Amino acid sequence: MVVAGILGLLVSITYLKTSDQHSVNFARTLIILPMLVCVVILMVNGNLGTSVAILGAFGLVRFRSLQGNSRDIAYIFFAMVTGLTCSVGYLVFATGIVLLICVISFALYLTGYGEKKHEVKDLRVTIPENLDYTTIFDDLFATYTKKHSLYRVKTTNMGSLYELSYHIQEIDEGREKEFMDAIRTRNGNLTVICGRISKGEEL
Repeated sequence: MVVAGILGLLVSITYLKTSDQHSVNFARTLIILPMLVCVVILMVNGNLGTSVAILGAFGLVRFRSLQGNSRDIAYIFFAMVTGLTCSVGYLVFATGIVLLICVISFALYLTGYGEKKHEVKDLRVTIPENLDYTTIFDDLFATYTKKHSLYRVKTTNMGSLYELSYHIQEIDEGREKEFMDAIRTRNGNLTVICGRISKGEEL
């Protein structure tokens, strides 16, 4: 159990050091979870009735908690595997696995594996109803963006205005103000919003 707690601490440190945004409570849970799993497995020890009760308890915890993103789920599984491995007595094997996974996590974080080189932003432009939104900004997008896609059109102000929502990748973020000014001169100085896409809870 002590070894499970120490390895849980390593898992928690890895989670904190390889995350730009993290939960303090989740980091603390990663230390406690391997110890709890280790105790649960030791208590079951072939007892069918106890194992069924434990299964019900795990099911209750699962449905009373919010689902996190794929990274958080992976770390929960990582912590549980650590506790399971320690509970059966393979302490050296558990230590080696934890160190290996932690090294891999740091390597992926430091190399930026899977990260997009150009950030995708959300652009929202309001235009009068008399303008054709299908082609009005094509020349500006060709000049200032690498990619763009119109994913939503919404009418506002009793149908007198259109709100256009785009996903864009800028060629040069230093020219964003110039890009915004060009749009404002085209849409009659109506509202223009440009910002990061809200990621929400990813799977």
